This record gives sequence, structure tokens and C-alpha cells, in this order.
Amino acid sequence: LMALRRAEQEGIVRVTVEYDTSPPLSLVERYTIAAGAPPDLKEFLSECAKDGFERILSTATETEIRLETKSQAEEDAIKVFSRNLRNLLLLPPIPSRTVMGVDPGIRTGSKIVVVDPTGKLLHTETIHPLLNAEPAHPKNVQAAQKAFEIIKRHHVECISVGNGTGCREVADFMQLIIDSHKMQNAVKVMVVNEAGASVYSASDLAREEFPELDVTLRGAVSIARRLQDPLAELVKIDPKSIGVGQYQHDVNQTKLKKSLSEVVESCVNYVGVNLNTASASLLSYVAGIGPNLAKNIVREREQSGKYKSRRALLEIHGFGPKAFEQAAGFLRIPGSEHPLDNTAVHPESYEIVEKMATRLGIGLVELVGNREAVDRVKLEDFVDDRVGLLTIKDIVTELKKPGRDPREEGATQRYSRDVRKLEDLKEGQICDGTVTNVTAFGAFVDIGVHQDGLVHVSEISSDFIKDASTALAVGQRVKVKVIGLDMERKRISLSIKACSEPTATSGERGAAHVPGAGAVRPVPDQGARRQNRPEATGGGTRGRAPGNSQARPQGASGNRNGNQSGRGAPQGNRPPPPNRQPHQPQQSHARQNQQKAPAEPSKPSTLNELMDKFKSHKV
Repeated sequence: LMALRRAEQEGIVRVTVEYDTSPPLSLVERYTIAAGAPPDLKEFLSECAKDGFERILSTATETEIRLETKSQAEEDAIKVFSRNLRNLLLLPPIPSRTVMGVDPGIRTGSKIVVVDPTGKLLHTETIHPLLNAEPAHPKNVQAAQKAFEIIKRHHVECISVGNGTGCREVADFMQLIIDSHKMQNAVKVMVVNEAGASVYSASDLAREEFPELDVTLRGAVSIARRLQDPLAELVKIDPKSIGVGQYQHDVNQTKLKKSLSEVVESCVNYVGVNLNTASASLLSYVAGIGPNLAKNIVREREQSGKYKSRRALLEIHGFGPKAFEQAAGFLRIPGSEHPLDNTAVHPESYEIVEKMATRLGIGLVELVGNREAVDRVKLEDFVDDRVGLLTIKDIVTELKKPGRDPREEGATQRYSRDVRKLEDLKEGQICDGTVTNVTAFGAFVDIGVHQDGLVHVSEISSDFIKDASTALAVGQRVKVKVIGLDMERKRISLSIKACSEPTATSGERGAAHVPGAGAVRPVPDQGARRQNRPEATGGGTRGRAPGNSQARPQGASGNRNGNQSGRGAPQGNRPPPPNRQPHQPQQSHARQNQQKAPAEPSKPSTLNELMDKFKSHKV
């Protein structure tokens, strides 16, 4: 519907609403024509009612229908955007590392920055390698030497390369530097999604943070930091600029902004915030803390040093008891004076944890993180009128893994080594990719070329999927197969389910196992594969009967009923054999051959003969 509305606005299509007009017209006549009116008057009033309905009421009705359906479509589009944004914000971080951020560039050079484990900028540089030239080219040698000196001087542990134009070449160039100096175990090269980095680099926030820095170098800082903590960096960017939505510019902007703000706030509070490293942008999304109070927290930290406890927040101007009550549980202070300040346990519940430690006869420090000791706690002993059992369970869960980041499990982006540009792709090729956007009709996957490929919702799984978001999420790593290429329009069609379909081996086609299903099912044949499919070795081939929707595999002893019919000859319609229902899935060829006759070794000549017969009979 959103697509139709956009096309209508641009004059490409004309949209009308069709519905049965009899019920509303009869309703109008009921109010305008008296029961005892003469026939002539009834006819006249009926014509008046029809004319009034067609000219006035039908137009109003169509407008109302359009508004209602548009509202429903907007809600769905906003849900898609919010869901994708949440998955993107919760991508796993790689914290406590010195990171080199690289913004790839071919004509103007690649911008390099180095940030320390807290995100502080240490160094900026621009290198100009000739990415299409040999590594021994003087310019490449010079650029490689400059990059290596920066890596060695600042003890870089990770290199974060933005996935823009030339990212594959730059990532390989950096990997070559690492390999040539035998630093594979010390330095890792990774590709990250740079969506929104250019928006941040030109924003007021970036100018305030790096007033003297060039715009392109600010983008490289964002690329480096989002490897350390995607959430902390992406909250600085307007969510609409990240590009994980569907028709985000056509929906109600007020509703969209409200929904996305709620998602960001939910993610920030779900993960928790390090009070001594968080930016004002990140702190402003913590419950109870607004933009002004966040700036006061950061200003106090810069003037007086790191916070040593959560209670120190009460000394900040504007940070009252109510704000503390809302925010304290979401703020973390590693190395705090109180061992619970680096957990999700709220200060109001510290007393309960202290009672637990006393009951067990150990100190508070010994209890935090001690799974065996925590398991000995009797939860019912600490339930009272103020604290319920669910709260006690949450406290115990946090004590087992204090300060745990819920995003810690995940993977970084990676690509197939043999794919660099659109021309490197060919149909049937299998590639590694990362989901960049999920819509109602499918998902877009980055496979290492400049254009993202589309996995239509029908190509995600062999099982029916109504909504792609039930199977895929932004940032998820997937294996895809290229099923279509349009070089002129630069469009790539991909399939995930095709990767799980086995190829024909030794003249035999096996069965694919659908993830989540309880049984092995035969792979459905589609398109040209029906025409060129080799049958099981040692058995005859059978043509597809006219009007019959399924070709039946055949064992070594001829057809299923024991008849020795000619191989490859089209057969007539037959009723299903006894003891088998027509709608039941049939066994794979391999399994039938196992049951009926031992497999014979395949011969290329035999396979070619079978293929010729398939083609000659147009199977």
C-alpha cells in the first residue's frame, strides 16, 4: 500500500477504491424516503439520494478508507523500522581494544584514525594506496609503511574498515600489512557497517566533539568506535539516517520519531551504561536522565575524574532522589568502591544482597560472581511485602554474572574472498553475507559488492514464511546463493533456502533437511532443474505424466508396480498405489534405492544417456 501511494503521488499509477455501494446507498434512502411516499416521489428521491451519494458521500467514504488503510500501513512500516533498529543497536561490541578506524577511499585516499579503549582520539592520517596495483608498487609500499608505523606505535589491536566503496580492497591491503609483519595473532581486520557515519560527521554533535577535525576524519572516528560499542556510537545518529527501515519518509514522522526513541531508550537501559566512559548522547537515553543532566554528568566527570560510586551522582546539580531512583539501576561503574555498583542490582536492593551474604557466612565481595554460593541462597527467605519472588530471582541471576553484557555473543561481518564487484558474481554461486535490512517482502544482504542483494521472503526457507523478520534479523550472518543477476539495473537476487538444497551427486538426488522441521523432506524441483534432473543410479527414469503434479522416483527393478516400461517414456495418469495417500511427501530417491536395491556405481556415459532421454522426451 505504501508503494502504491508513492507511485500515485509521482503520477505513475492511478489508485481507486472499489466497494459494494448497495449497503450505504440503501442506508441513505432509508433516511431520505418516507415509507408512505407516492411512487413518483419515491423514484425522484431515490435518484436524488443516488446523485448525492455518488457526488459527495462516496468521495468522503473513499477518503476515509484511504486514511484508515494508510494508518494501518504506517503502523506496520514503523514496526519494521523499530525491530530492525533494535537488532542493529544490539550488535555485539568488542570493548577494551585500541582500534584503528579506516574510511575507505579510492580517489581522495583512505582516512585513518586511532582511538584508545575508551574511544579517545589518538591519531589521524590519510594514506593513498593504489588499490588496483601490485603490492610492490612504490605508492603501496609507502602507504603500507605509514600504516604499519601507526599500528606499531599505538599498539593497535583491531582494524575497523567501513563497508563503503573500496572496502574489500582496503581490508585486503590492511590484511597484507598484518600478514607481512606476522601480526595475525595480535591484530584483527574487520569490516563494519558504516551506515550513518557521514551523517554523524556533519552533525552539530560531531563539530562540538571534534571542532578542528575534517569531516571525513570524523566519519572514520565513528567507524572505529562502532566496533568498540555499536550502541554507544549509533545513538548519536538520527535513527532515520541509518537506513534500516521501509518507507520511513512516507509515514507519520511524529509517530516514527516517538517509536524509534522508545527503541533506543529500551536498548540503552537493557544493556546498561558505563558511567565513566559514556558520552552525553548515550547517557541522555537512560531512564530519568535528560540531555541537560547528561551534560552535567559528563562535565563533572571531566572536572573531578572518574566516579567511584553510584551515590556520587547525588552530588551533581539537578540530580535529585527521583532521578537517582530511576537511573541508578542502569548505570555501571567497573572497579567501584561497592561491588554491586557494576551490576544491574538497584541500590534499593543492596540490603537484600548483604543479608544473603550474611546468611551464607561470607563477605559481599565473595558472593558477587560466586555461582556455587548464589545457588545455595533460599529465595523464599527474602520475600516480603516490599520485594516479590520475581525481584529476588532477578537479583540472583545478576549475582551469578555481574556486569555481563547481554550482547556479548555475536560475530563480525565477513565476505567471500572471491567476490569483490558485481562482475565477479555468477548464478549458482554461494557467498557469505550479512543482513543489512529486513522488510515485509524480504531481506537485503551485503555480500561484499557495492549493491546489496535481495532475498525474497519466498527464498528464505522451504517452510512458509509470512514475514521475513520471523526468520532473519539485521546484523545476522547468512550463507546465500545467487539465483539472479541484472547487470543493467545492478540488481542481485539471492536465496538462503537454495544453500540447503543438496546438489545431484553420483546420479542421485538426496533430501534436504529443513531447519526446525522434524522430518527429512524431498527437495521440490523448480524451473529448469526439473528438465535436467538425473535420477537415482541403477534405476529407470520416468517421465512426468500429463496433468500429474509430481514425478515419481523409480527403483532398480523398474517402476513401482513392477512393470518394465521403457525408460524415459512418458507415462499416463495412474492412481496412487495402495497404502500411500496422494498428499503425503514421498521418500528421497536415495532412500528408496536403499530399500529396493543396492546402488550401482555411476558411469558418466550412462548419466549422459539419461540426460539425452530426459531432453528428448521433454520431461
